[in-house]
Amino acid sequence: MGSFFSSLANVFEQVFFALKNIRLFDVLDILVVAFIIYKCVDFFKKSRAGQLMKGVFMLLLIFLVAQWLDLVSLKWLLNKLIDSAIVVAAIIFQPELRRVLERVGRGQLGGNRTITDESEVLSRAIDAVCKSCAAMQEQKIGALIVFERSTLLSEIADTGTLMDAEASTQLISNIFFPKSPLHDGALLLREGRLLSAGCILPLTSNENIHSSLGTRHRAAIGLSENTDAAVVVVSEETGIISVAVNGEIKRNFNTVTLRGELNELLFIDENSTKSEDLFSKIKNIFKRK
Repeated sequence: MGSFFSSLANVFEQVFFALKNIRLFDVLDILVVAFIIYKCVDFFKKSRAGQLMKGVFMLLLIFLVAQWLDLVSLKWLLNKLIDSAIVVAAIIFQPELRRVLERVGRGQLGGNRTITDESEVLSRAIDAVCKSCAAMQEQKIGALIVFERSTLLSEIADTGTLMDAEASTQLISNIFFPKSPLHDGALLLREGRLLSAGCILPLTSNENIHSSLGTRHRAAIGLSENTDAAVVVVSEETGIISVAVNGEIKRNFNTVTLRGELNELLFIDENSTKSEDLFSKIKNIFKRK
């Protein structure tokens, strides 16, 4: 028992010594490392990479078991996989890595664009989509509009015509105007901007879908089954507005209820929208000094 308390006292003594001699730049160093770790965890959690990482951890667990049991063939195979892990990771996570690098290039990780600005852009996009859907509902013009959330949809965007335009009621209505070149495909929005139009979506394989639902609805459900996207559908036959999320579809929306549904699905937690980027806080501290 005496040795336990002695070891505990030694630990506290080392901690006290470290805190006594800590410098401002040591604190900054710890904050930057903590921020990088947090962003990496958040990146994997909010993308398809998170699911792939579970597979990677499972392979590591199998490797440890193989080492413990001395399974020669399995160790050889896993060693070969680990040797090429960097190249494999770069290929598998290519869309996610590209998006992160694009955000760095635009300076978003440095705080040049605040979360409040992003929320305003997204809010205007939701308003434009709701107004255009209401207009298309009256005229019974079919539409398929995809809001990207955590799961990246770069492969879907590549099947259409890239736009990168500000969302507006007029532009959305023109895209889905009958006989226009892009009216048959889906419109993809990323972070409140029109990313790509005329996109091709995967159809659901669910045989229990009601027969009254057409190709647009099946495409909306199919995408929502494989990703966390929120998909808005305007029926060409009935004018009914529907929203597909997580493989389920809700119907009979109007302008008000559609706006409420999209706000609930797309906006991040209220507390986090009011928080500043860590780099912005650090930058402001040095500015004040």
